[in-house]
Amino acid sequence: MTGEEAVVNDTELEHKVLQVPEGLAGERVDSALARLLGLSRTRASELVAAGHVTLDGQAPAKSDRVTPGSILEASIPAPRRASVVAAEVEGMRIVFQDDDIIVVDKPVGVAAHPSVGWYGPTVLDHLAGIGVRISTSGAPERRGIVHRLDVGTSGLMAVAKSEHAYTVLKQAFRDRTVDKTYHALVQGHPDPHTGTIDAPIARHPKHDFKFTVKDGGRDSITHYDTLEAHRYASLLTINLETGRTHQIRVHMSAVHHPCVGDLMYGADPTLAARVGLDRQWLHARKLGFVHPRTGDYVEFESDYPADLEHALEIVRTVDESPLPR
Repeated sequence: MTGEEAVVNDTELEHKVLQVPEGLAGERVDSALARLLGLSRTRASELVAAGHVTLDGQAPAKSDRVTPGSILEASIPAPRRASVVAAEVEGMRIVFQDDDIIVVDKPVGVAAHPSVGWYGPTVLDHLAGIGVRISTSGAPERRGIVHRLDVGTSGLMAVAKSEHAYTVLKQAFRDRTVDKTYHALVQGHPDPHTGTIDAPIARHPKHDFKFTVKDGGRDSITHYDTLEAHRYASLLTINLETGRTHQIRVHMSAVHHPCVGDLMYGADPTLAARVGLDRQWLHARKLGFVHPRTGDYVEFESDYPADLEHALEIVRTVDESPLPR
């Protein structure tokens, strides 16, 4: 669903009436609206395009200019309460569980937990659907969640079932003692083939749900090593020292080697189409940590899902010939 469709389809709207101050004289409508409401410019543009904004009683174009004293009126989707819906999720696999933890192999297209604006399935929906009781610690819509994977990233994720496990594992992630190993197929060939990307990450100033390398952002450290180098792409093993949202995707894009298929962060759409991907080639391959109850080190591993395996095989077989069209 696009941002505009989300705006159009949402029937619960908050009405805002704003007077344009002197400091915004001459600004575009979308820019003025973004600054007045604390929205991204992209989000403000979507509201204008969807017909939810008027300027002095008339529907403006997003590029129209505002004058001091003008009245901007905007209808904004009211926040929807995120909640768990008990329902089994197709493709979700339980890798391990005991009284304290459950480790799942999450398929693509599934969020870790419910959130405002997300209408698809979640890991917590699935666990509720199969009758797994989890920790009650954390916000209501994120109970038991000690770490997350992006909707478009598949692989291993742990959830706390006991209160003790939640406390111990949350601290382990804060202390960076959890081993998180990802595999990523990235465009081109990183140089050096083994390295560390140490660059702060912050929210993108112009795009909702997107992040960027930016001074003043949160410290973010990614270690990578090349497993396979092919004509068009390289398969990397990646270990995260920190766990920022979209960290691998942002860092690999920043060094001009975006994950294959990751169009949000600059991947080549032609290559993505030729290998049959409609999401980033990124998989949480291994997860290891000290068990919160026994004190033993436990490690879990996940195979590549079919779409990633297929794309990798195409890349492997075209080293001496053009990619199939």
